[in-house]
Amino acid sequence: MNFLFDHSFARELPEFYVPCQPERVPAPRLLFFNHDLAQELQLAVDSTKPQQLAEVFSGNQVPHGAKPIAQVYAGHQFGHFSPQLGDGRALLLGEVLNRQGQRYDIAFKGSGRTPYSRRGDGKAAVGPMLREVLMGEAMHALGVPTTRALAVVATGESVYRERALPGAVLTRVAASHLRVGTFEYFAARGEFDRVRQLADYAIARHDAALVAEPDRYLKFFSAVAQRQARLVAQWMQLGFIHGVMNTDNISIAGETIDYGPCAFMEAYDPGTVFSSIDHQGRYAYGNQPLIARWNLARFGETLLSLIDTSEQQAIEQVTEVINAFPQWFEQHWWQLAQAKLGLADDVASETGMALVQDWLMLLQQQHVDWTLAWRRLSDAAAGQPQTLRKLFAANSTALDHWLSRWQAFLMPDSSQRMYAQNPIIIPRNHRVEEALIAASDHADLAPFEAMLQALRRPYEDNPGLTRYAEPAPPEVTEKYQTFCGT
Repeated sequence: MNFLFDHSFARELPEFYVPCQPERVPAPRLLFFNHDLAQELQLAVDSTKPQQLAEVFSGNQVPHGAKPIAQVYAGHQFGHFSPQLGDGRALLLGEVLNRQGQRYDIAFKGSGRTPYSRRGDGKAAVGPMLREVLMGEAMHALGVPTTRALAVVATGESVYRERALPGAVLTRVAASHLRVGTFEYFAARGEFDRVRQLADYAIARHDAALVAEPDRYLKFFSAVAQRQARLVAQWMQLGFIHGVMNTDNISIAGETIDYGPCAFMEAYDPGTVFSSIDHQGRYAYGNQPLIARWNLARFGETLLSLIDTSEQQAIEQVTEVINAFPQWFEQHWWQLAQAKLGLADDVASETGMALVQDWLMLLQQQHVDWTLAWRRLSDAAAGQPQTLRKLFAANSTALDHWLSRWQAFLMPDSSQRMYAQNPIIIPRNHRVEEALIAASDHADLAPFEAMLQALRRPYEDNPGLTRYAEPAPPEVTEKYQTFCGT
């Protein structure tokens, strides 16, 4: 099987990885294959039998042209610097071009030990890998930049976490796997020629228009910051909580990467945390813009020597970008909020922001489900406010007052715009767990497959998919925790 791989990362950055082969697995079985994504990437697999795909995407038969490598990087994890992390259970096979000529990485996750595994086994379990499928495909359908799963293969062997779990290998597709932590690795060692090498490669790959610019490194830093501002604004508007925004999980390409202890918020509360390892709430829902800015500051530090020969002047220029981040984030956030509220384009931002803030206060005070509140507000714009009022059954007086203000700023087509911005289906945490438990504990993929189909149609208010739109009972949400899967 020949995927027409290129290897620009390996070719241009020879000191940034080690060659490494995936470990063989005893009984590969294909659990998921993304045929639509394969077509986008021009992978000729249509006539390939499932067992052949299982052999390839388990790592037992590395596809012709692949050159597996483990990338090195560092990272600030919960604020503490780890000078060497790297692909402890991942391997980059190579890069392919999609139909538009855009370059994408194809990488294994859970394919065994690498020189960066430390004390880990390098393996992955079925549940977390299928979670990555559900989350990535949901985010893609919602229009959020994201890595995506190409395949998941059960390995036929057990991995040991709190208990024995069935093993799996995920094949992940990303615009690249360059992270803030990749830059930190070499900057921490004072290897600034390597930082320059990496920056030049990243610019050519992700910001090619900057290649000839004399101040390209500062502009590159600004471009990365603006991508992060837009990405986090999208997360916030969907109620998405990444859960582990360490610098090694921050993509230079501006994609959502590493779906570990992530989850979608139900009842609106800025302090919501689901991750079992986030004991202090560092990566709570409401902290995500602040953490994104903190991570960008760490990224900016790695580029100082490239931006200006004067460290003081470099710091000032980097600081200017970091200080601009909140404004960029707010601009993206407001544009999304304006569309979600169905407000006319000429509504003054001050007026609109006051409406948004009062709306959020209502949701928080009455513990209203984030996703349903926005969707049922769309119903209200269409002249059917009763579905929204049901969510505020405890006290609808404040809601009625707010609705009277809001309706003054709507347009004739507001409801159509709002339905296109406010999903009815997200990866509800309890439904995700049901699907993963069925697949992991009972080898039953039917709930996973049914949920995946629903998540690919997030804006369809289909009576047959009602179960995927219903929030979990409060007692379930209050106790819900997510785990990183490593």
